Amino acid sequence: MPQLPDALDRFYSVIPAGGIGSRLWPLSRADAPKFLHDLTGSGQTLLRDTWDRLAPLNGDQRIMVVTGRAHRAAVEKQLPELRDPNVVLESEPRDSTAAIGLAAAILERRHPGVIIGSFPADHVITGESLFRSAVHEAVVAADAGYIVTIGIRPTEASIGFGYIKSDGPLDIPGAESALSVDSFVEKPDPEVAERYLAEGTYLWNAGMFIARADRLLEEIGASEPALLAGLLELAEAWDTPRRGAVVDKVWPALKKIAIDYSVAEPAAAAGKLVVIPGQFEWDDVGDFASIAKLHSGGRKANLAILGEGARVLADSSSGIVVSHTGRMIALIGVEDIVVIDTPDALLVTTSANAQKVKAVVDALKLSGSSDVL
Repeated sequence: MPQLPDALDRFYSVIPAGGIGSRLWPLSRADAPKFLHDLTGSGQTLLRDTWDRLAPLNGDQRIMVVTGRAHRAAVEKQLPELRDPNVVLESEPRDSTAAIGLAAAILERRHPGVIIGSFPADHVITGESLFRSAVHEAVVAADAGYIVTIGIRPTEASIGFGYIKSDGPLDIPGAESALSVDSFVEKPDPEVAERYLAEGTYLWNAGMFIARADRLLEEIGASEPALLAGLLELAEAWDTPRRGAVVDKVWPALKKIAIDYSVAEPAAAAGKLVVIPGQFEWDDVGDFASIAKLHSGGRKANLAILGEGARVLADSSSGIVVSHTGRMIALIGVEDIVVIDTPDALLVTTSANAQKVKAVVDALKLSGSSDVL
């Protein structure tokens, strides 16, 4: 694969570390978002796990983290290897196109011809050699001019993920498993999800995107020219004393739009998007049901207990308990229960209703109960 070493030498990882993980409230909060928690029992936060997964691909010097100003201290505590020039701070959330696009624009100015890969800070991946193999192929395909995503082969008819409809294989030397993408599909209802699983041409959208920075910016400009103009203005000032003033002026006015809509969907429609099927195990731990599944090994009869000093007495019960209070929690004859016990808020639901927790967060915002958010 003559392309591979050269392409990997120009590869830079970007970790967008944003969002509060509202479906994981009250564990995940604005000041302690999902990526700053250990949800797997590894003894490390999801952010640290992500860094350790990417460092063998890039080295510590070629990983950039995009996060909110309020999280800078916590992120740098988790990642002491993170270089100051590779910290990009958002004054306020503007969604993934702005976050990833700004990283691309900054890196393209510093390293023309750079290939970037965006990998969320809050996902769980096992089978890291398989992950690295998929990224290697994605980098090669990106070097050939494609926008590349890594899709996950579904193991169940999940309604919690978006899907990628793949098409036929492509002839890209060094990226033999690359498939063309027909379309991106929103989260389906259960019946449609069953059909996707049966058809076998659909992959879960894991939110990982790899591209040459100049190609990514080109695609943003084609669909959102005003947004691209703002990102280029920010990048031009980023490594100068003018950064603060330009950020204060430009960043709040950037359009909020996910990269799925600004880049992936238009690129798929134009035949410029490819997907590498990932063979590794992946979960975005998007709700408490998925966390319970991680800790139960798929056995519904199990009760997962998380939290240092958690005190739980259970009889004929299953599900998940997360406790950060030290108070005794007793469960008797309840199945698939979700109990999240924090000093100022208590959540009790079931695995089947775990996706509805976001609605509670929305209701709390409307009621003005910002003290628990």
